[in-house]
Order: sequence, then C-alpha cells, then structure tokens
Amino acid sequence: MQNQISIFDNDDTNQPLASRMRPRDLDEFVGQDHLLGPGKVLQRLIDQDRVTSMIFWGPPGVGKTTLARIIANRTNARFITFSAVTSGIKEIRQVMQQAEQSRRFGDKTIVFIDEIHRFNKAQQDAFLPFVEKGSIILIGATTENPSFEVNGALLSRCKVFVLHQLTEQDIAALVRRAITDPRGFGDRNVLIDDDMIGMISAFANGDARAALMTLEMVVLNGDVTTGADGRDTVVVTKETIEQCTSKRSLLYDKDGEEHYNLISALHKSMRNSDPDAAVYWLARMLEAGEDPLYIARRVTRFASEDVGLADPRALELAVAAYQACHFIGMPECSVHLTEAVVYLSLAPKSNAMEVAYNLARVDALEQLAEPVPLNIRNAPTRLMKEQGYGKGYKYAHDYEDKLTSMQCLPDSLVGREYYKPTEQGLESRFKDRLRDIKEWKEKHK
Repeated sequence: MQNQISIFDNDDTNQPLASRMRPRDLDEFVGQDHLLGPGKVLQRLIDQDRVTSMIFWGPPGVGKTTLARIIANRTNARFITFSAVTSGIKEIRQVMQQAEQSRRFGDKTIVFIDEIHRFNKAQQDAFLPFVEKGSIILIGATTENPSFEVNGALLSRCKVFVLHQLTEQDIAALVRRAITDPRGFGDRNVLIDDDMIGMISAFANGDARAALMTLEMVVLNGDVTTGADGRDTVVVTKETIEQCTSKRSLLYDKDGEEHYNLISALHKSMRNSDPDAAVYWLARMLEAGEDPLYIARRVTRFASEDVGLADPRALELAVAAYQACHFIGMPECSVHLTEAVVYLSLAPKSNAMEVAYNLARVDALEQLAEPVPLNIRNAPTRLMKEQGYGKGYKYAHDYEDKLTSMQCLPDSLVGREYYKPTEQGLESRFKDRLRDIKEWKEKHK
C-alpha cells in the first residue's frame, strides 16, 4: 500500500518511457470513447464529481491504472494503492480507519486495487464495510471477469466498466506523441516513418505499455548523429524494429486485401480437411499481429457453417478456444486456436445449418406479415383467450411419444422444408430421427 505520489508532476528522465508518458488528464487519455466520449456515463460522473466505487475490467495496457489516477486528480481525492501481495487484513483496516477520519473532515479517499482478482475473499471483505459507509471510493482493476473473481457482496456495490483493447490507431497516436513530447523523445529529432510506427502498433496488440517499451528500445538502438546545434538525430530503421520485436515483417494489412485473403485461406483449408494448411495460415495471421479474438470468432462461425450437427462438439470447442484467447491472449493462446483449427479440419463436414437458415430467410423476408398461428400464441389475459389465442395447443410432454401433429408453420408455408440433414458424421443420426418424426406426424395427421 502506498499514498499517491504525484506522478503527474514527476519529470524524472530516468523513468521508463511508459511511465514518463502516462497521461496526466483526460485530454491526453486515448481510447475508451464508449465511456469517456461526450455525454458518456463515466465522463459525466467525473465531470459532476459524482464518482462511486467501480471496477475497470479490460486487457493489459489499456489505461486502467492511469484512468484511476486521473479520476483522483480531477476530483481532488487522496489516492491510495493496495497490492494483493503486500497488503494484509490488519494494514487494510488501519488505512480504512484513516480514510474514515478524513471523510469526517470532508476529504475524499480513492483506494485503487490493481489486479483485484488476486485478492482473497478475506482481503476483499475487509474493504466492504468502508465501501458501504462511503468512507472510501474503491476502484478495482482486473483483466479477469469480475463476475467470477470478485465476491458478490463487493461486486454488487461497484459499477463495472468494461475497457476495450486499444486499436492500432490509438496506439499509433500514443507513439507519435511520445516521439514529440518533451517527456518522451521531444529533445531529439527521431526519424521514423508511418509504416514503422504501424509495425510497432501492430506488434503491441492493443497494449499501450508494450508499444512504448518497444518504441523506447528502437530509439535507444537507433543510429544517432549530432548536429551543429548539438541536437541528436535518431534514425530508426525497419531492421532495428524487427530485431527489437524478434519478428520478421510479414505482408499483412489488417484493413486491406491480404487480411481477407488469409482468413479465406484458413477457412477454405479447414473446409477442405487440410489441417497442415490451416495451421500454416493461422500462424501467418497470428505472427503478423492479427487479433486472436478475430480469428476465434471466424473459427466459431466455421464450426456451425461447415460442420454443424455432423459434429456438435465442434461448436463447443470453438467457443472454448475463443474464451481461452480472451483469458490468456497472445502468444499463449496460439495453442488453443491450433487445437480448434485442427479439430475443425478433421471433423466431418455439413453445411446444412447455413442452407436451412438461408432458405428460411428468403421466406421470412417475403412473408413478414404472415401471422403466427393462433394455437401457438400465448394467452396471458382473458381477452386473448376469448380471441382464440392458444386454442388447440398441444403440449408435447403430455403425449406418450412426446410428439403431436399440431401445425406450427403459417398456412401458406405448410410442408416447407428448410433443414436437410446430410449423412456426414453424427448428422446421419439426426437425419434418421427427423425421418421418424415426419413419418409419425404423417401417420397421426
């Protein structure tokens, strides 16, 4: 635990670049427009000095700690930080008592808990009575889902704000500011072109701290010349960036054609049951800096579009891979995506789900005004019952075979078939089951 150090006024040039460039106010803060844009809820709370206890949930390097410090600075609050490793129950309670005394004199205290998910239940419970009384404003930061990692009593007294991963444009803006700002490399003439700033931004994968660390490394390792005015000029080369990031620059533009070419190559390799090609294209994207969650979303789509009920576990595995990417991030989550991609490549293939929806979609768009049959409408009021809502409804569980011959499609679509199961994998069982159901209904019509 420590009291707030005035980091906003600290110009110690020996600090790492990321510390020197920490935003001092909201004007310098980049990203999170959904929370801090004009009229947005968190912006209003700060402007009106009505900040309550809250939890910032988001990936590393998006500004959770910085935002908490800015809020303390803007609201003239004492700022105290706690560490799960060094803060015991006794120490927490002592500081909380001091905060209660300060409140009685009209002074606010913001208690910032970084990585609140690492605090055990007893530590979290120690804050609870002081949050309830308003002795402190608690701001917790976590990279994990607070629903699982923060105890319910404390969570119910905090507003959860989800902070999003920074975009490459956000990161590039921070890098450019660090190059020209006196707190960064403003005292030097740093020559670095937009493509190289883009490389640094892509490599950072949404983490501002990682981007500034990389920038600091490439500038310190750049070619330096001193002009007649005594001012240094630092030339940053592509080779220096590649050495500092240990990555080869790959042909990849996440907003351009190559982006779509590579995701298409992955998708079609899996569809063609070629795991080796699929893993190669996966690696091409990840090593070029593609967002693993984007790939995981496309893999999840594939699981239903191209596998479907031929192997229902495909969707489960794809969703699990997405969750693993969210929890762990790169580079560790590469193995989870590989597992999903290989599994989907080897799974039996069926596009019956996509075909079914596309067929139904055409009819749905053409017959939007088609009324729902009365027998399958709910009838919560007497008037609706008098109008025939629910009349003739047959509750399948009341019948021996758990089947009825009740009509569920509108009259104009009776007999229409959308789902046409294949013989692939487990879908052959669904095909047999559907055939039996239709034969039963025809017999009992």
